[in-house]
Amino acid sequence: MNKLKIYAFADEASGQIDRQIAAMRRNGLQGLEIRGVDGQSIADITVEKAREVRRKMDDAGLCVWSMGSPIGKISIDTDDFDAHLDKLRHVLELADVLGAGNLRMFSFYIPDGRKEECRGKVIDWVGRMLQVAEGSGIAMCHENEKGIYGDMADRCCDLLTAFPSLQGIFDPANFVQCGQDTLEAWKLLKSRIKYLHIKDALADGRVVPSGHGIGHVGEIVRDFRALGGSHVTVEPHLSVFDGLKNLEQEGQKTQIDAFCYPSSDAAFDAACDALKKLV
Repeated sequence: MNKLKIYAFADEASGQIDRQIAAMRRNGLQGLEIRGVDGQSIADITVEKAREVRRKMDDAGLCVWSMGSPIGKISIDTDDFDAHLDKLRHVLELADVLGAGNLRMFSFYIPDGRKEECRGKVIDWVGRMLQVAEGSGIAMCHENEKGIYGDMADRCCDLLTAFPSLQGIFDPANFVQCGQDTLEAWKLLKSRIKYLHIKDALADGRVVPSGHGIGHVGEIVRDFRALGGSHVTVEPHLSVFDGLKNLEQEGQKTQIDAFCYPSSDAAFDAACDALKKLV
């Protein structure tokens, strides 16, 4: 079985790239799915800033695995798609500088009840985004997400079938939050999944460490690896209560929530530890 390579949305440990690097090294990770850098979205940084980040990552012996971009997170009705394509071109340029081989994308926000009505426009827009990325050497990877066209497994499958070059990212917690059975989704999509987002959730939608929710994360990771998959991204999304330490008496723990952490670093470490226990 392939050795699992673990990356992370380390901006959940800190907004500052230096502290992100420290968090990844502390947890023995291979690199970053880059989403936020020193107070800016990855889609908004300059090429020079990307060069700075690349130098720091190289010096730390880490890589940028994927661009955790917001590409495709726009309204199908009201946003300027041509301007969004310009943003995609910029993100692709940044990906080249950072050495990222993948770019996370979405399939547009659509009002409730209008998914099928908007399918033609979604197909057109996704196709145009893939045309922009063609020849870049960067894989375009669609993530299932609440509120977009590809929120449920059947519509993710529709997109992956329509576009053979499109890759899939599988996020169990996002499926749970949409009311989608994750094992059914995995069975339908697993042949087209390039990598996993490691995130779990309870039936009420609350995100919890992997293995503590109903997302069947451990089972999916094991099958993913058996199929030859080897890349995953930890996405903590765990609750942080910064005042927790101040409520605790020496030697005691105050349980505000079963999975609430006193700092972003603590939440990040807990998410990484939960994955390691599963594998």
